[in-house]
Amino acid sequence: VKERPDASLLQTMLLRSMQQAVYSPDNIGHFGLAYEAYAHFTSPIRRYPDLLTHRAIKAILLGKKYEPKGIDLAGLNSTVSNATRKQQAKDKAQGKQKDEKDLTIWDALGVHCSANERRADEASRDVEAWLKCYFIKDKLGEEFTGVVSGVTTFGIFVQLDALFVEGLVHITELGGDYFQYDEARHELRGERTGKRHQLTDRVTVQVSRVDLEARKIDLVLAGSSVQAPSAGVGKPKSSAAKALEAKPAKARKGADKPSRYEIDMSEPPVKSRRSKGGESVSKTTSRPAKAAAKTSRKKR
Repeated sequence: VKERPDASLLQTMLLRSMQQAVYSPDNIGHFGLAYEAYAHFTSPIRRYPDLLTHRAIKAILLGKKYEPKGIDLAGLNSTVSNATRKQQAKDKAQGKQKDEKDLTIWDALGVHCSANERRADEASRDVEAWLKCYFIKDKLGEEFTGVVSGVTTFGIFVQLDALFVEGLVHITELGGDYFQYDEARHELRGERTGKRHQLTDRVTVQVSRVDLEARKIDLVLAGSSVQAPSAGVGKPKSSAAKALEAKPAKARKGADKPSRYEIDMSEPPVKSRRSKGGESVSKTTSRPAKAAAKTSRKKR
């Protein structure tokens, strides 16, 4: 694998595909070390699982069997991760899951220690993220080299060399192109330019924004002259669409003529006729005028 050009990519994806380890009394070996039997109990930080293992080994050396006692099971942390929950469902479907009557104090302590370890890791990551933001906030505008540590639909994550600080280059900062996310290749590819941003690629970035409250660091590609709209990324307009926008609109033929649906507010036409006396009498279409003319004729 080391001789392959994509060795770094393969190693990264292999590590991420592995399920997080959990504490359990069942011996399943160690995949990475290719050991059929494995138990870590030489850690200098003396984790509780290590102490339990030490006590069990000491009891075996004395010809005894160690069983934890005096522990309130109701007070133990029984929270499991999503990956563990999926594995339990898979084992249950295959008939490999233990029955509740077969569960021992060791199983309960394994779940408790695994849950507390994840909780401690989350707390540590949150504090470290804040400290990294606090450290980098005075370096706005500075350039750093780094490696693409993650590719998503909304951008790429870059881990800066030597600092172990990770930030996001949003997809709107990748240039004036429409980028498609390829999950299988772990890359963003521009439709027009063909530019690729792939996992483990080396890039030079510039710190653009730091948010301490959200624990986020925003980066931009160094030397990028084309800035995409901040509202989002869309496909570039075609030349035909641009031509239509630049072309003045044509006036509709006969637009200056009144529509047949418009109301004519002008005065009604006036018709003239000869009276019996030879005088010209004006006749309009309005009803008051007709009534007045009839009254006039009656008086005569």
